[in-house]
Amino acid sequence: MGSRAQDRGSGTPKIDQRSWDIGVITAFAEIVGVGVKKLALSGTMLRAEVDSLWADVTEIANENQVSLYREPELLISDLFPADVATGKEVVLIYKGSTLEEYTALKREKALLVNSGRYTGKVREGIARQFGRLLSYPASGIDMLLKKNTVCE
Repeated sequence: MGSRAQDRGSGTPKIDQRSWDIGVITAFAEIVGVGVKKLALSGTMLRAEVDSLWADVTEIANENQVSLYREPELLISDLFPADVATGKEVVLIYKGSTLEEYTALKREKALLVNSGRYTGKVREGIARQFGRLLSYPASGIDMLLKKNTVCE
């Protein structure tokens, strides 16, 4: 999940948040559209922020032949801090059946949590599957897991 543009006293104008968010989605729409990534995530945004840019990003998605999904409850795994999207939405950018794969992974995690089996290697496996959906290399998944895994 990317950081936001900031003026660090360099005299360079700060990029407004709306432009930043549209730029991120535009870049991801292009790389998902050409097959570099299977699934991409926008930055986290308030519902009103997504509402305000939805018409523009829908047009961008159409131009890049990708689909968008407003995700109000991002799959929480050890890839990212647990509170990364609390109270916010994330725009999923994808093609084909990827949304179904993502929602199936969320359902699988929920079943594991409900049965008390979301621990250890099973928990790590969900995070790794999510990372593969995001087209992260194994080394990137390893790095994120090391950074964000909470000891059980």
